[in-house]
Amino acid sequence: MKKRIYEIIEVSKEDDTASHIYDLVMMFTIFMSIIPLAFKQDTKLFATLDLITVIIFIIDYLLRWATADLKYDDPRFISYIKYPFSFMAIIDLLSILPSINIINKGFKALKTIRLIRTFRVLRIFKSFRYSKNIQLIIQVGKNSKNALIAVIYLAVGYIFVCALIIFNVEPDSFNTFFDAVYWATISLTTVGYGDIYPITTLGRIITMISSFMGIAIVALPAGIITAGYMKEIESDKI
Repeated sequence: MKKRIYEIIEVSKEDDTASHIYDLVMMFTIFMSIIPLAFKQDTKLFATLDLITVIIFIIDYLLRWATADLKYDDPRFISYIKYPFSFMAIIDLLSILPSINIINKGFKALKTIRLIRTFRVLRIFKSFRYSKNIQLIIQVGKNSKNALIAVIYLAVGYIFVCALIIFNVEPDSFNTFFDAVYWATISLTTVGYGDIYPITTLGRIITMISSFMGIAIVALPAGIITAGYMKEIESDKI
């Protein structure tokens, strides 16, 4: 019985109709649970919807915890301890907690209820485990981890160096070093909001150079992920 429950709540296989239906129901529940976040007012309908969806999430969380010994190769006791600290289990828990009235009332006294309510957005990440395509992308990220980490280091180094240069070249345009870091970040992503910008000729030259470098750095993750994605697809065909 436990093994069958585990098979149903995990990502469905091609020939497992019950598991496929469970995945669709959970995806629909996740979608319905985040609808109230698109509205400022809290209505009775939204409260009822939140209550129903969070009950489903709690049941799903408990079922996954109860079958944790089938998920891990560790001894049963260790598996039950290990599961609540896994990434997806933490996401599940954080998406449930904002809907518990006792917790909400406690945080209202601290005037942080809006922040706690925003944790419900994490329910979107719950859908990751029900999509094979997203699971494939996650696997690509794991396989390309070293290359992606190298790109992150390169981007952080780029931002820091450019911020230092522009902060010393344009002291009148950037009041703090954080302003320079902000400018370097939006230059890296080629967003360019225009709220902070250099006014001297040298500063503008530096901006042009950093923008060209930013395009190259931003393009690297896309190439790495695309190559890894194609490799995963080819391996699935074999």
